[in-house]
Amino acid sequence: MYKIGDTVVYGTEGICEVTDITLMSFGGDKSQYYILTSISKRQNTIYAPVNNEKIKKRMRSILTSDEARKLIDSLPIEPMEWVENSHERQDVFKNVLLCGSPEEVFSMLTSLYKKQNEQEKINKKLHASDERFMRDGERMLFSELAYALNTDVHEIVKEVFLNLKS
Repeated sequence: MYKIGDTVVYGTEGICEVTDITLMSFGGDKSQYYILTSISKRQNTIYAPVNNEKIKKRMRSILTSDEARKLIDSLPIEPMEWVENSHERQDVFKNVLLCGSPEEVFSMLTSLYKKQNEQEKINKKLHASDERFMRDGERMLFSELAYALNTDVHEIVKEVFLNLKS
């Protein structure tokens, strides 16, 4: 169980602080809820039931600086298998963004970068939904790495792409 003051990653919302844990009543049932405040969008408040298994899968502790450094140093990461059916691929990517580990997000991004390069070689672009998943994955992952390493997102982007090319 998380405690007040913990920094977590919550689904596609990204980095949040647990600002309170309280009993609340939604729909007549009283349950304990985490009150999460987005770090990047302070006006965003999320109410996450403490004992909901689905929510538990979407919420994880933020990477430590050592874990973030190790992840960047381990690049490039093997791409995940490309799913040809776009609807199935969207489901896979959505699940990775909602519940995946940072390594799984990197694997998804590596797969998308590879596909983007293939498409560029034949003068085509990625499917619009793939581009959106790539942007969302980059935003989520790079902001977490920057937060964990107490640096700027632009510095992380440079370092990640330098490691991906080597």
